[in-house]
Amino acid sequence: MIEHRPDGTLRLPALCSAHSHAFQRAMRGRAQRPSQRCDESEDFWSWRRHMYTLASSLTPESLHAASVTAFRELARAGVRTVGEFHYLHHQQDGTPYEDRTLLADVVIAAARQEGLRIALLRVAYQRGGDDVEFAHPAQRRFSDPGVDHVLRDVEALRAKWRSDPDVVIGVAPHSVRAVSPEWLAPLCDYAARGAMPFHMHVAEQRREVDQCLAQSGRRPVELLAERGVLSDGFVAVHATHLLPHEARLLGQSSAFACICATTERDLGDGLPELGALRAAGVRLCTGVDSYVVVDPIEDLRALETHERLRTQTRVTFRPDQGTPAEQLWREGSLGGARACGFSDAGGHVVMRRDHPSLALVEDEHLLDAIVFGGGPGLIERVETSD
Repeated sequence: MIEHRPDGTLRLPALCSAHSHAFQRAMRGRAQRPSQRCDESEDFWSWRRHMYTLASSLTPESLHAASVTAFRELARAGVRTVGEFHYLHHQQDGTPYEDRTLLADVVIAAARQEGLRIALLRVAYQRGGDDVEFAHPAQRRFSDPGVDHVLRDVEALRAKWRSDPDVVIGVAPHSVRAVSPEWLAPLCDYAARGAMPFHMHVAEQRREVDQCLAQSGRRPVELLAERGVLSDGFVAVHATHLLPHEARLLGQSSAFACICATTERDLGDGLPELGALRAAGVRLCTGVDSYVVVDPIEDLRALETHERLRTQTRVTFRPDQGTPAEQLWREGSLGGARACGFSDAGGHVVMRRDHPSLALVEDEHLLDAIVFGGGPGLIERVETSD
């Protein structure tokens, strides 16, 4: 997998971040202090209020600036492909822009400016969560009154960007919290007809699971299976709180699970049972998500190290081919690219063999050292396949 070059550099397939919210790069550092209210717990739901405040304030210009910063940092860390889970659609009061896809176009343009391939995953967002009411005014920027509005925007984006091979358009129901079961089939059918990526937040929080049970009598993956959503183009983002039979449902469909370890760790989401996902045949990939830190090697490494923490064991899986480090790199590279609708990694990351962090490492253990001990500082540049 590693290519040694005569100039003293090493090449590996370029990395992919299959789940990104670029605007959240502007949140870095803003949500790391406890609330001044002693009776308030700090969790995903309290973090979300900080995110809504930021989302309420963004303009097309500030969204572009945040996206450029986010994507530049990704590119410098070895990423060539990003899956942008895009749900900031409308003006602050929820009124669509005259050009309804303006904000999506702004994000795509930022990725292309920084040399990234992008899967723009146009999010469908219908309701606030506990019920049909919006818990925060910012959610009005995310939402549409009907599936036809979502699909009209997807069609417009596909038409605008059809000639750019480095842009893929996908469909993304936000979650079972934000989209009713009735929306799932038409969104899924549309994506299937166009062979488009189909991503969705799945079981990130226990409260999401409880709400789904209360509303439908089904756990999230059970509901998705019942509605015919699961397929080899489906990407379950997070998949943190699944029961074993839900992992099997994903595996039977050859679906992906996109694990966003650095964000899940920051939010205190919990540890997914990656052993169960692997045993079920679920394909894994990784994502930066909230940009609390940009370290795609850490995100792929955590597919193993977080499972070690959860199970209190070492070397938790034996790949069918190669070493754990080789399998992890494939998942963080080609696996993510395929989850985003691309057929290859799109290029290579270039590293120096004489980098201080690789000193004393024998050639046969180089990839192990990179995966389990490396970081963005190893990356010298990304070379594209063009």
